[in-house]
Amino acid sequence: MEITPVTLIPTLSVRNGNAAIEFYKNAFGAMEIFVERDPLGAVVAQLAIDGVSFLVADESPEHGNYSPETLGGTTIRMGLQVMDPDTSMARAIAAGATEIYPVADQSYGYRLGRIADPYGHHWEIFRPMK
Repeated sequence: MEITPVTLIPTLSVRNGNAAIEFYKNAFGAMEIFVERDPLGAVVAQLAIDGVSFLVADESPEHGNYSPETLGGTTIRMGLQVMDPDTSMARAIAAGATEIYPVADQSYGYRLGRIADPYGHHWEIFRPMK
């Protein structure tokens, strides 16, 4: 893997890392870059959607990392720009996501919809209209 001078790789804290990995693979076609499991089963994984990486990790309150389920909400929205947001959103919902609002043309120039994944993270799935 090529290392660039600056890369931002978000980490999603979840309650069930193994199930979350499978969800992201099914919902978004994510590929596993690496997966590390500790002896107690906690997981940290780097996944990529079409080459764009993010991490998934079991929450660890002892390190200040909490899942949206524990917090009762999320502090981050993931933006996933794709060629066909309608199809991508339908795939995520079929994999277990909950629709927040459907894909529609927005007045600010995007075709965009929002889902919540089963672990409480919100994803805006979109493409520019121009």
